[in-house]
Amino acid sequence: MKNEPIITIRNLKMKYDTKEVLKGIDLDIYKGQIIGYIGPNGAGKSTTVKILLGMIENYEGDIEIFGQDLSKEKVEYKKKIGYVPETAEIYENLTACEYLTFLGEIYGIPLEVVDKKAQKLMSLFHIEEYYHSRISSYSKGMKQKILIIASLIHNPDLLFLDEPLSGLDANSVMILKEILAKLSLQGKTIFYSSHIMEVVEKISHRILLLHDGRIVADGTFEELKNKSKEGSLEEIFNQLTGFHKHKEIADEFIHILQEEV
Repeated sequence: MKNEPIITIRNLKMKYDTKEVLKGIDLDIYKGQIIGYIGPNGAGKSTTVKILLGMIENYEGDIEIFGQDLSKEKVEYKKKIGYVPETAEIYENLTACEYLTFLGEIYGIPLEVVDKKAQKLMSLFHIEEYYHSRISSYSKGMKQKILIIASLIHNPDLLFLDEPLSGLDANSVMILKEILAKLSLQGKTIFYSSHIMEVVEKISHRILLLHDGRIVADGTFEELKNKSKEGSLEEIFNQLTGFHKHKEIADEFIHILQEEV
């Protein structure tokens, strides 16, 4: 697995006005790794991912993806990438057929090929009967399945997933976790970002914890557990980010609810 890295990041920094969001990130990500990328809100996770996707350009530092300098490579590398954003701007006035075949053709897949592939993938998620229905009529879970299919339909080598389980039913969650495990075995590299610590703990080969613009932990769950002496990823997260007030806040919340008006 550890040959040439798929992603190399050196001294990555990013500012929004005067606020420093990333404060010097150094990373090597290798083929076939499932990376659990976690951190508090505002830690810089989404900024990192958007930089790697080429959506943000005014950063400092050096980045290579697939051996190409990101500052010079603008489009071609994106054909090898899939992305499920936490909040997606999906074209809801289109049908799933129109949306998925449109994306497939952008990636260079012939129309008849992507049409058959899209229908087969939707059938595996048990939503094939809605293939010609407008996405605006879909439930939240169905829309999420379409986003997942759209991110994978071109068989990318690098996949970014931000809260991908949002709205999915239990069976679909199990299917997706199995898909990710099998993709990893095929050498696909997966960035998985979520606040559901139990899932990150179970599926990740390597966990990166970003706090205040810096990587404060990097290793397998067992390595992080041994270093911190904590029992779960949630407890490790709380220890490394300095958050220990969840019980007090919950008590105060309940107290306010029970106050007489």
